Amino acid sequence: MEEKIKVLVTGGTGFVGERLRLVKPDWVYMSSKDVNFISYEDTLTFLERETPDAIVHLAARVGGIQDNAKHPADFYDANILINTNVVRASKDAGIKRLLACLSTCAFPDEVEYPFDESSIMGGPPAETNLAYGFTKRALYVQIMAYRKQYGLDYSCFSPTNLYGPEDNFDPETSHFIPAALKKFHEAKGEALEFWGTGDTIRQFLFIDDLCRVIPELLDKHHSDIPVIISPDETTNIQEMASLCKEVVGSNSSFSFNGYLPGQFRKDAVNDELKELLPSFKFTPYKDGLRATYEWYEKSINNGD
Repeated sequence: MEEKIKVLVTGGTGFVGERLRLVKPDWVYMSSKDVNFISYEDTLTFLERETPDAIVHLAARVGGIQDNAKHPADFYDANILINTNVVRASKDAGIKRLLACLSTCAFPDEVEYPFDESSIMGGPPAETNLAYGFTKRALYVQIMAYRKQYGLDYSCFSPTNLYGPEDNFDPETSHFIPAALKKFHEAKGEALEFWGTGDTIRQFLFIDDLCRVIPELLDKHHSDIPVIISPDETTNIQEMASLCKEVVGSNSSFSFNGYLPGQFRKDAVNDELKELLPSFKFTPYKDGLRATYEWYEKSINNGD
């Protein structure tokens, strides 16, 4: 892809969008303050006015397992409308290139592990985030349909669980890593309890790694494969909790309550990514956690 093109990023003030600015400051970043993606008419008007050459679609309503469990209809309604309107309006506005962010939550709960891109339609997503998972899968189906019917260069990618600086540390809506770092920071030696069993297997993707990958995908990924962005390391939640405890320097003990354990395994192969970017190196967990915790400490010291 040529260098001098106008790239518009939806979800530009979200977790990924804010970090992507550090990699691609010349791209145009917009949010729900600029346009209401729930409205097709507003979305189309905005895109026709901005006339980007390409779109990186990151906008979504996201949250942790507790938030998904409490508000499945909210997650479904928001995400199905956002995705449908952005892709449809992009086509109607004459935008030839779109790269959309899915999630490995779109992949089946029961599948042969580690899974790959061919598994995406093999069964329902995990019950704990069924609504959100199906909206991401619907986005994949929509993109495949637009490629087939209109011949558009629209493609997608599927990151695993994200973490890193500028993550959401709200205890009601955060994902596991920021929640754990915050708990260990505030515990002052008190015993901690986490949801789930601790046995669930995950791959955690450092946010800045994804932001280095996205421009490369915009340039090189033109197929219908929902390319999985997953690190080489795999761990379980108990091991990750121990790493968080170590990085914080906490002396608190911790246990798991068994409630809402989530999908037992969610580890994937990254062969397609390695074929596109054979020399790409992922950030080791401990380095990523240290950078995340340093950002968190700085943010609370600054009163953010």
